[in-house]
Amino acid sequence: MEDLTLSVDKRVVTGKKVSLLRREGITPLHLYGNGIESQSLQCSTALLSRLVNEAGTNIPVNLQVEGESRENICFVREVQYHPVTDRVVHVDFMKVDINKPVRAEVPVIVEGLSPAVRNMGGTLLQPQPTVTVEALPMDIPGFYTLQAELLIDFDTNLYVRDLEISDSVEIINDDDELLAGVVAPRIESEPEIEGEEGEEGEEGEEGEEGEEGEGESAENA
Repeated sequence: MEDLTLSVDKRVVTGKKVSLLRREGITPLHLYGNGIESQSLQCSTALLSRLVNEAGTNIPVNLQVEGESRENICFVREVQYHPVTDRVVHVDFMKVDINKPVRAEVPVIVEGLSPAVRNMGGTLLQPQPTVTVEALPMDIPGFYTLQAELLIDFDTNLYVRDLEISDSVEIINDDDELLAGVVAPRIESEPEIEGEEGEEGEEGEEGEEGEEGEGESAENA
């Protein structure tokens, strides 16, 4: 897999003054990990947000630091968002050794339309949207795909074993772990109509009580 590249600058502003950077469209970030000291860096908010959306946490990023020639192959490890605007306010990148396996969460995308959804009114469910893999950083896939057209009825499911996995990648999940299926539509039962039987029952009881009352009156007389 080809890595994504992001050029960043060294950051000297820290603490409360960082908020001034954000107002200028610059987001602080941190780089740490294999063989380096932690670095405080900064980058255009627009560029950083675009990269975070594209890379997720499983696509390697080549972080090019201003004034340095070394290559920093890393992964996005933590993203902080503004609670109101949902804007990216801080990102942590972890540098890795490209010659050592790492674990990552890889998205599973269900493509197409299931016949069980189209023809039978079912609902597609995807209880497990990602799988955990172990591989060299540059061998980690961006995503896996499953074909919804294979879900022909409510008894057909797709599992981890149905993924096409290259020899360079190990799936950590169990082969029998469910990834996608279609459930039948819920059929709501018609409510029972109360009234006629209840009313007849009540009238019958009242009639019996009335007759008993009349009988007692006659005896007393």
